Amino acid sequence: MAAAAAAARESWQAASPRRRRSAARRPKRRGAAAAAGTPGAEPEVEGGAVLRRIQEAKEDLVISDFWSSALETVSSCLQKHLEQLRAPEGPLSEALGHLHLDAPPVEADAAPGPVPEETLVPGTCCFKCVCYGVGNFASCAIARSQLAFLLLLLERCQTCVHPVHVGPQEGKRSVCGEPTVFYMPHCGTALYNNLLWRNWSVDALSKVVIIGNSFRGLEERLLTRILHKHYPYVAKILTGLEEVVFPQTPRYMDVFNDTSVHWFPVQKLTQLPTDTWAFQEEPDYQDCEDLEIIRKTTEEPRELT
Repeated sequence: MAAAAAAARESWQAASPRRRRSAARRPKRRGAAAAAGTPGAEPEVEGGAVLRRIQEAKEDLVISDFWSSALETVSSCLQKHLEQLRAPEGPLSEALGHLHLDAPPVEADAAPGPVPEETLVPGTCCFKCVCYGVGNFASCAIARSQLAFLLLLLERCQTCVHPVHVGPQEGKRSVCGEPTVFYMPHCGTALYNNLLWRNWSVDALSKVVIIGNSFRGLEERLLTRILHKHYPYVAKILTGLEEVVFPQTPRYMDVFNDTSVHWFPVQKLTQLPTDTWAFQEEPDYQDCEDLEIIRKTTEEPRELT
């Protein structure tokens, strides 16, 4: 096994200069050109190397000041979000009361990996996690760090977690009555708008947590008429949510800039004008410029177990 690993490393090191020399003699492949134009992009690599780089990204992230602060931010928001879902009495209330995120001891940070079975809390509530927007982590360092954050977050969840769902659904996924965390770093505004539309009710939104682009930032950057015309659900929900921004450090500025945790308190949702919920028109974006969204295909969503 050690000999094979050494041979693989030697092969990768020997192949790199040949690619650099030949790049000037022939046109770049479409994928390579896209990677070259993406911050943090790297050449495509084989599967084993990708896994090693993801692990390295996790190890770098878990010992950073950013990770501990960001974990605290997510944990605090998720706790508050779940408190509102507690039933007055009964098994569901007890189960939700056990769900929490917690940072591992300092010594565990030096060796990131799966959470030992004895640290899992028995009888915890299951919640879903849906991931949109993480790019090509084989060739992009930024995407790899975003994926590493999600993997670490799930490892630190002392709860029962359904498989992570990914797929080209244009964000139109219903929570189906289950508490769901949507991990959507640097997604297009239409994706957030679609997600809100699909869950446009007090009951559904009260079960949604979104880790993604700051909604307040969207409000500041977009013209008011554009926001209300093309992204009406984002515009209407701005006064019905709680938003906590991610910490910012130089090391992960490009990875998590403008990222926040959003959740929707029932009290705020019920205080919105009653006609807010009457508007149910599905977004179409027919005349929307600079639309950042991948249209849905017939492919079914995949699960990462």
